[in-house]
Amino acid sequence: MTQTPQVPPNPTGAVEPELAQVRNFRDVGGLTTTDGRRVRQGRLFRSGHLAHATEADTAFLDGLGLHTIFDFRNGADIKLEGPDVTLAGVRNVNLPLTDPADGAEFWVMVRDGNLDQLRGALADGQAANRMAASYRSIISTRTAEHSQVLHALAEDSVPALMHCAAGKDRAGLSIAVTLLALGVEREAIEADYLESNAAHRRYKVRRSDNSAVGMSPEVMELLSPLFDARPSYLAAAYDTITRTWGTVDRYLEDGLSITPELRERLRANLLDD
Repeated sequence: MTQTPQVPPNPTGAVEPELAQVRNFRDVGGLTTTDGRRVRQGRLFRSGHLAHATEADTAFLDGLGLHTIFDFRNGADIKLEGPDVTLAGVRNVNLPLTDPADGAEFWVMVRDGNLDQLRGALADGQAANRMAASYRSIISTRTAEHSQVLHALAEDSVPALMHCAAGKDRAGLSIAVTLLALGVEREAIEADYLESNAAHRRYKVRRSDNSAVGMSPEVMELLSPLFDARPSYLAAAYDTITRTWGTVDRYLEDGLSITPELRERLRANLLDD
């Protein structure tokens, strides 16, 4: 008999089950806006990929009443991890936010490289700088994808789940952009983003050498910036918005083609009355 995962208490009152093979799942409901409203629970979820969901995980996800799943993985990610499990009646939208060829050799090195290679590519702040640059790039080059997501959420695509591989970077940015459009406080957006650092949420690092040498403390320290959620990464995204568009409102209107009218529909769909 399949048992649905238990749902422990959450500080915001939002749904947070202990899923066996879907990492970093959470309901962003409960986050507050600058005008005192809250994101409605059961409307917007985020997670890592769904490819390895167990029968019990799938039963729980089926019970969320999802309309749309936004999968921000690229073809290389899907080849590595597999496609998402199928949920009956749910629309799956694949919107890659990174190019499979972009950094392919780098990620092969992360999985297969020896200590000297890792030191050469990741030490002395290189790994953190790479992550910040990635966040900047996604904000500046993936405006069409983020516009598509917000337009869909403003129309009929809720409840929705957003995910990438780890549910930290591409999904984290897409959630952050959505929350900015809703008027959620920056501090609340950052707090939700940093939840991805919790031990039970973190992406499992894959190395071809999983021995004591290949997964040594030094190796894990070198890799840590790639798998952390850091305030500086989110700050790089905000800085790109400011440098390119001046304000969040201009970013939404000029960059993402989100009119004030559409923004109000988005807020009506995702915020409490």
